[in-house]
Amino acid sequence: MFTKKRLELIIEKPAMKRACRVLEDAGVKGYTIFPAMGGYGNSMRWQRGTDLSASRDMVMFICVFDADIITKVSAELENLFGSHIGVLSLSDVAVLRDDKF
Repeated sequence: MFTKKRLELIIEKPAMKRACRVLEDAGVKGYTIFPAMGGYGNSMRWQRGTDLSASRDMVMFICVFDADIITKVSAELENLFGSHIGVLSLSDVAVLRDDKF
């Protein structure tokens, strides 16, 4: 087993392409994006599709990578939170195939 970092990013859909670019430019070999259906935070409930324009819809990124990549992505992703709602979490994970990450 190989130790890696797992990043989970939930952010507004309009920031999705920029987040993709940040991850790819930093050398992340892959990620998956899911639609976030709803949630609770900041003392408010939210649900996908309640805004007619869908501009407040949220997406969730999951990616796994070598620890040295986090320094490349953290500042850039933090900049997204200046103009977009979002949350980022980072954890240690063990993976079976080192070459995939």
